[in-house]
Amino acid sequence: MEKTNPTLQELLDQLKQKTIEVSLGGGQVRIDSEHEKGKLTARERVNYLIDKDSRFLEIGTFAADGLYEEEGGCPSAGVVTGLGYVSGRMCVIVANDATVKAGAWFPMTAKKNLRAQEIAMENHLPIIYLVDSAGVYLPMQNEIFPDKEHFGRQFRNNAKMSAMGIVQVAAIMGSCVAGGAYLPIMSDEALIVDKTGSIFLAGSFLVKAAIGENVDNETLGGATTHCEISGVTDNKFDSDQDCLDAIRRIFSTLGENPKAGFDRIEKKESGISGDRMLEIFPAERVKPYDMLEVIAGLVDGGELDEYKKDYGKTLICGTARIEGWAVGIIANQRKIVKTAKGEMQMGGVIYSDSADKAARFIMNCNQRKIPLVFLQDVSGFMVGSKAEHGGIIKDGAKMVNAMANSVVPKFTIILGNSYGAGNYAMCGKSYDPRLIFSWPTAQMAVMSGASAAKTLLQIKVASLKKTGKVISPEEESQLLEEITTKYNEELSPYYAAARLWVDGVIDPQDTRKAISMGIEAANHAEITERFNVGVIQT
Repeated sequence: MEKTNPTLQELLDQLKQKTIEVSLGGGQVRIDSEHEKGKLTARERVNYLIDKDSRFLEIGTFAADGLYEEEGGCPSAGVVTGLGYVSGRMCVIVANDATVKAGAWFPMTAKKNLRAQEIAMENHLPIIYLVDSAGVYLPMQNEIFPDKEHFGRQFRNNAKMSAMGIVQVAAIMGSCVAGGAYLPIMSDEALIVDKTGSIFLAGSFLVKAAIGENVDNETLGGATTHCEISGVTDNKFDSDQDCLDAIRRIFSTLGENPKAGFDRIEKKESGISGDRMLEIFPAERVKPYDMLEVIAGLVDGGELDEYKKDYGKTLICGTARIEGWAVGIIANQRKIVKTAKGEMQMGGVIYSDSADKAARFIMNCNQRKIPLVFLQDVSGFMVGSKAEHGGIIKDGAKMVNAMANSVVPKFTIILGNSYGAGNYAMCGKSYDPRLIFSWPTAQMAVMSGASAAKTLLQIKVASLKKTGKVISPEEESQLLEEITTKYNEELSPYYAAARLWVDGVIDPQDTRKAISMGIEAANHAEITERFNVGVIQT
């Protein structure tokens, strides 16, 4: 019988296996084909470009996971993106994967590229484009071409970043066709690899069809044409490696910009080992645990200076350090807690006092210029007459208002549950976290699987009764199982990652790295706004 509750180690093994599969892109045959052309693959280019022994934080590893199956799949949405270091400078890297449909743009490819540009713009980071794409995937052009967040938005972002003073460097390392040709040429510098790189608004076949001219692609838009005749590209190089070396030299000359000024001291190891943290955290979402123990595994020395520790106990607020960076942590406490009045409060639920505490803590962190880290394992806000009479809506709104208007950068990690308005209050994707990652144990939806399945079943049964059909208990049980299975699939962190609702699914032991690199990125963007919560009831 299939296990319904996998262990945390099994979930980590699944994550590792899925990562290996995605990293192969279009498969070994396509990888070999790129090598035969003298080209590196997208991931090989990134690995060659970044500083030796430096860290790379990939964004959107599982984008498009399980999507476009009828089209043969699109691993990682056909593009590799992330934060890395080139000549000691942190930057955003975007590399088209030509092993996946010749690097063609699917709808999720556009969304992922726009996410990479968003990260560069929010954090004022230089960006490198390693271009190797056949352009829009024509069978799905209606889902990628004309709308605000479609293909053309990236060129708008090119222009905006240029005006913001964000350095953009592009390397044409393969095909660069039609509208896609504007991306590298709207960058500050455009490099091209001889014989393999090409750039034109229309390829030779389309030129023949449109104006009757016979011309080959190399003559039409190869490196020699654009470096010696048109002047479209700046310099040509004999190989991928030579071109990437040139990018490294460009980055070695970049000047510094004003920083945000977040505080950092020498880092310490976390308070408990990664293995111990995995023992503490239950894979089953119904089991309680002490979030303070998990926090000890994430922060330097396990040291957390709690704010109002004896008030609003279902939310933990406090300051700590992660790899030396000062952070303000807001985390859902998952164990049942007792109030000063002797009342018991359920873990993972946000009560009025907790929301009030969090709102005030967020204000303090903004005043002190401390980045915020949200650790989500939330079932939602407390419901019922007592909660309503106590003003849960008012206090919840106060927390959301403070969080939404925060001017210090926010980072969100979804450890477990992320349900309903709890997702919003704890800085879900709608509230612009600089980075948002899930653990393999995460579940994101309007409500839990069990609650949703029963509600959906009631709706379905009522609908059938209106048509005069009465179903048997056996049929009702089968229907519940079908609904539960479908809903549970949508709860999966990979379902969220495939749609870029989160930036990726990570091993819990990589959480410190993700947050630290995120704050380092955010520190490149000077804070020019003042914190103002607007209308808020006290």
